[in-house]
Amino acid sequence: MTMAPDALWYVVQTQVNAEAKAARNLIRQGFEIYLPRYLKRRSHARKIDKVAAPLFPRYMFVQMDIATQRWRSVQSTYGVSNLVQNGSDPAAVAAQVIHALKAREDASGYVTLDQRAKFAIGDKVRVLAGVFAENLGLFDGMADRDRIAILLELLGRKVRVSLEADLVAAA
Repeated sequence: MTMAPDALWYVVQTQVNAEAKAARNLIRQGFEIYLPRYLKRRSHARKIDKVAAPLFPRYMFVQMDIATQRWRSVQSTYGVSNLVQNGSDPAAVAAQVIHALKAREDASGYVTLDQRAKFAIGDKVRVLAGVFAENLGLFDGMADRDRIAILLELLGRKVRVSLEADLVAAA
């Protein structure tokens, strides 16, 4: 569906885990939606796989012309919690934000995220979970695309350990 040139993008907050339901119902009402998703690494039972997940959990974008469309119906759509507003009017999102997100999509339609390290070599880090939980170490670089290497003090010496990047935070 092509929208009028006056149509802007707005933010919709969905109910918990109801992004797909809200998207279906908004499309059924004639609204154009954008639900940016990415491939999230999931670890379960010693198996790591990737699953599609919303880039902004509980949020999506809806395009509408508030002068001509019944935008208040968005508020009562199944799966929608509310329309983010600025006072009594919906809060518009700059078109550049949507274009920038869409520009980062791969051929499958998933937003690609930066895989760069969040730390500099030698930064102090803390392991958040797993076998080495609550241990402090030093960032030692990227082990591969999704894992980082840290130096941990174990048994009186520094040992290089490779961990998933999301298991480590700045200390």
